[in-house]
Formats: sequence, structure tokens, C-alpha cells
Amino acid sequence: MNAILRPAIAVVVLFTLLLGLAVPLAFTGVAGVIFPSQAGGSLIARDGRVIGSALLGQDFASARYFHPRPSATTEPDPANAGSTRAAPYNAAASAASQLGPSSAALLEAVRQRVAAYGGVAVPADAATASGSGLDPHISAENAARQIPRVAEARGLPEARLAALVAQHTEGRELGLFGEPRVNVLRLNLALDALR
Repeated sequence: MNAILRPAIAVVVLFTLLLGLAVPLAFTGVAGVIFPSQAGGSLIARDGRVIGSALLGQDFASARYFHPRPSATTEPDPANAGSTRAAPYNAAASAASQLGPSSAALLEAVRQRVAAYGGVAVPADAATASGSGLDPHISAENAARQIPRVAEARGLPEARLAALVAQHTEGRELGLFGEPRVNVLRLNLALDALR
């Protein structure tokens, strides 16, 4: 029995150390050297202070800023055991709402979001929450629809904001995948930098 178990245990320990420890550490080290910003979380700093990550959405609610895609993240409700409450852009609770297309709560949330745009047709990412609840990007169309509100709140010409949105619009990945999009945090930081 020992003649069979000893080699089997040795192989499990060897592969656990090799594939569970050595290879992940090597890949982490290589990634840190080749892609230091991405390996560090794509953190964005202003005045030497980290204010966010280009990979995670943040809640911008003021009319002076471009708004991100709605977030459906929730957290446990301390006042009501077994229930949850809204916790937008909570990275510790990244998840979809789990509401199906026939859900009355989902339909009401979409109606409210569309009403905030004046009840006209809006881009899908302006009315529906993302699967993670933390999308850092919005569509270029969504950003363009928000220009009049931001321009009015800041007293800036719409043409200047349209140019800023165009400057911060990222193309398709590898020229093929996805849609043109705008990173909301980076756009709002550029907006604050306008003089």
C-alpha cells in the first residue's frame, strides 16, 4: 500500500507546489514587469492621491459630471435580516441584480432611468445595469446624450464637451471587438481639468 500511496502523494504535493504556487507567482512577477500599471489595478491618481481605478465604475450623481452605467450592486440590510439594500458601485458586492426580463422591479427601474433622460429613446447602457454593477465605461452615444446636461450645469459650450468626449472615446479592441466606449472616471477628470 505504501508503495502506491507514497508516489501518488509526492506527485500531488509536487504539482500543487509547481502549478499552485510557482507558476502563479512567476506569471504575477512577469505581469508586474511587463504591465506594471495593469498589474497594480490600473489605479488613477490625482495630486499624488489614488482616486480610483480605470477598471471600476464610480458613482457620479452630480449634474456637473457624466454619469456611469447604472449599478445593481447590493449589500445586506442591517435593519432587515435576510434582505438587501442598494449599494451602487460597491466592489465588494459585485453582482447582477438577478432580475429577469419579466420582473416588475426591473421594468420600473428602467422606466425611471429613461424618464431621467426625458422619456425619449436612450442607449441601452443608460437604462440597464451591467452584470457586474461596476462597468467603468459607457457607450459614446450615452456620453453624447449627457453633454447638454453637463454643459448647462458647468456653463460650458456643448461643442467643447463634444470635443472632450470624442477625445476620450476608445475604439474597438484590436479594431474588431466591442463598441466604442468612454471611461467615465477619465472623462470626468478631464472635465475637471478644463479651464
